[in-house]
Amino acid sequence: MDSTLDDIEFLVSSDHRVGVLETLDEGPCDRDQLRAVTGASSPTMGRVLNDFGDRNWIERDGHTYRLTGLGEFVADRLAEFVDAMTVERRLREVSPWLPYELEGFSVDFLSDAVISYPGPGYPFKPLERHVHLLEEAETIRGFGMVLLKANVVESFFDSVFDGLHVEMIYPPEVFEAMLAWNPDDVAQSVRLDHHSVYLHDDLPNSDWCGICLSDEHLSICCYEPETGSLRSVVDTDDPDAYSWGESIVEEYRAEAQPLEDVDELLS
Repeated sequence: MDSTLDDIEFLVSSDHRVGVLETLDEGPCDRDQLRAVTGASSPTMGRVLNDFGDRNWIERDGHTYRLTGLGEFVADRLAEFVDAMTVERRLREVSPWLPYELEGFSVDFLSDAVISYPGPGYPFKPLERHVHLLEEAETIRGFGMVLLKANVVESFFDSVFDGLHVEMIYPPEVFEAMLAWNPDDVAQSVRLDHHSVYLHDDLPNSDWCGICLSDEHLSICCYEPETGSLRSVVDTDDPDAYSWGESIVEEYRAEAQPLEDVDELLS
């Protein structure tokens, strides 16, 4: 393992080595072209090319250098690793709220996700993204926390009254809190044919994570357990991510109890 780590360190510890490998992965180049792309001096470029030649990563044809099959293998794996670390860096701040415990979840689902979280001096970006996704959707399905703040709940119910098709699964206490926010509007909305409410006593991660399917879009809403405040919205239109989210929502909907009499909760 030490020798493998030494090889990794050899490559990634030098921007010039990485630059040469990435450049040659796009096609053969001569020495001057490699120097122009990487900014390496002539002696440095000579050392890089000699080291790559010693490892059988490159071959020379006159003044032109190209990757060998082994060199292409290294370049492809490096590109995959760089892509993975790019995703990791983007997800690092929201990682504590992602649903790793749910069967089938993969970080790969979120490689192209939009990640919205509060920035310095402006904490409203997740709220705005949440509202935007609601306003753009024709159908909503999901479960978990509902953010009990009027600007989001009001937008949600405005959309329901405008014809948004909704199928949501709530922890009973969350739905009761939402009902207390505006009993008349909530009761009126759940009587609509296109608004279905289910109650579930044991939703996964319901204190800190909600999953929402809007049309063909998956959103993971990340909440702070102690305050219920929205920490981030992570959303993607990746088909595999949507299929996974759909399977999870359907699993818990099958276990949930349909809300049959909202008036009983109001009494």
